[in-house]
Amino acid sequence: MRVVSPPHTAPGRLLPPISRALRSIAPVLLALLLALPVLAVLGAWLPWGQDGAQSGAILREMAATVLPDYLWTTLWLGLFVSLGAAVVGTASAAAVTLFDFWGRRQLEWLLLLPLAMPAYVTAYAYTDFLQFSGPLQVWLRESFGLEGRLLPEVRSLGGAIWVFIFSLYPYVYLLARTALGERAAHLMEAARLLGASPARRLRAVALPLARPAVAAGVALVLMETLADFGVASYFGIQTFTTGIYKAWLSMDDRLAAAQLATFLLALVLLLLQLELRAQRRMRFATGGVGRAGSAEARPVALCGLRAVAAWLVCVLPVLMGFVAPVLFMLRPLAADWSVLPWGHFVQWAGNSVRLGAITAVLAVGIALALAFAVRRRAGAATRAVVQLVSLGYAVPGAVIVVGLLLPVGWLQAAAPDSGVSALVTTTAVGIVWAYLVRFCAVALQSVQSGYARVPVSLDDSARMLGVGGMGLLARVHWPLLRRSTAAAALLVFVDVMKELPATIVLRPFDSDTLAVVAYQLARDERLGEAALPSLALVAVGLVPVILLSRTLRGASR
Repeated sequence: MRVVSPPHTAPGRLLPPISRALRSIAPVLLALLLALPVLAVLGAWLPWGQDGAQSGAILREMAATVLPDYLWTTLWLGLFVSLGAAVVGTASAAAVTLFDFWGRRQLEWLLLLPLAMPAYVTAYAYTDFLQFSGPLQVWLRESFGLEGRLLPEVRSLGGAIWVFIFSLYPYVYLLARTALGERAAHLMEAARLLGASPARRLRAVALPLARPAVAAGVALVLMETLADFGVASYFGIQTFTTGIYKAWLSMDDRLAAAQLATFLLALVLLLLQLELRAQRRMRFATGGVGRAGSAEARPVALCGLRAVAAWLVCVLPVLMGFVAPVLFMLRPLAADWSVLPWGHFVQWAGNSVRLGAITAVLAVGIALALAFAVRRRAGAATRAVVQLVSLGYAVPGAVIVVGLLLPVGWLQAAAPDSGVSALVTTTAVGIVWAYLVRFCAVALQSVQSGYARVPVSLDDSARMLGVGGMGLLARVHWPLLRRSTAAAALLVFVDVMKELPATIVLRPFDSDTLAVVAYQLARDERLGEAALPSLALVAVGLVPVILLSRTLRGASR
């Protein structure tokens, strides 16, 4: 009987399966690392020994004391901000898309300028100008011999609603303008030929067409409002975000902070689902026939009072959301340059630029790796990983902070000599990690949009010529993705420069950024000194707004 020996496998043949397994596991590990904050917040509800026994008691105590105030204030704030942003954004989008009047071309991109203004910077500017000791009320008292407070208190729920409306309406404006620009002019022209009046055309054609886009924009506005910390904290408004920081930093209660973060995360995920549903409906509404700029479907020319009304509808949001805050902040610069912190400004700007550059490079690298993995093998696991990473931008900074510090605290308690806590809280590791969790989605979206313009046939041709693996990315994809990756790096860099909640808690010692310094100076009532770092943030934020306006103008031609 002949004994058949098992086939001998060369060691070199084991390497391809091992490398394929590593390439498959790496995206999953990366996604878990970026999803750890959310998983840690959800894990705070599990029965972890003594902490688990305290969880129910803490929740009952919050429900009897602070939770109703947090809930009602957040709901009222979100309701009025969403209504105001929907009205302002839809009205301005309809005006510049459906009608023609003097200055319309300029107003199309001027309406984007409030995107460059962080909401907390707008809050500082209005407070400095309109408060009891501000120049407006002082001038009114001196000019007319009046006494006492002459204007409503700026630091209130109403003031926050005003700030958020004129800071966030561009989200609604952008999406509504896109929806109306695709088909509204054609349908409005068809309705005119059928004898419909202008008012009926606007009510029965344009507004229903823009409704899904408006809903998607309002969902984005609400997510930004819920995630805000600077305005709510500065105005003393008791929202979920301020409650999370108060529970963690003031009360030193990580379980209460985690449970509040869970409520906020649930609200944001609900809004995200509504936004995705609206986006699916918007594809149906905007897909289809022709362009609005064709000769047979041009915007309706306005004259007289109608032209003035349309002009005011577009000019007032720009004045309230950008021009007025910038002028309010320029006033202390022009009055007395000596009070400005010029000596420390370079250090603050250097810290902001350093953190932004590090995060932008890492985020673009992660986005390229994930997008390339989807390009090569678009399996269910890879797509799930990409979708998980894409949710990071919707997670508020307060939730990310709590989600990062919770596992660090657990690990430090289990291994006191590990030094993990010092690594995360006293170096740039923790803050860059938080930035990546939040802003990798921004880079990933830009890189994926670049990949959508690269034909798959190029990959097949490259493989036939013997180029595969990382060579395919380096020699074929990268030259075609340079513009997309540059845009992704720019967007991440600007977002990091303006990020406030995570930076306040996780920044290394003696590493204040422009956003943190502006917040601290404004909180200390040194609004004149806060003007310099605030204006620097506005100047940085103008760069992507200018690029966006150029892109929109090119697409509309």
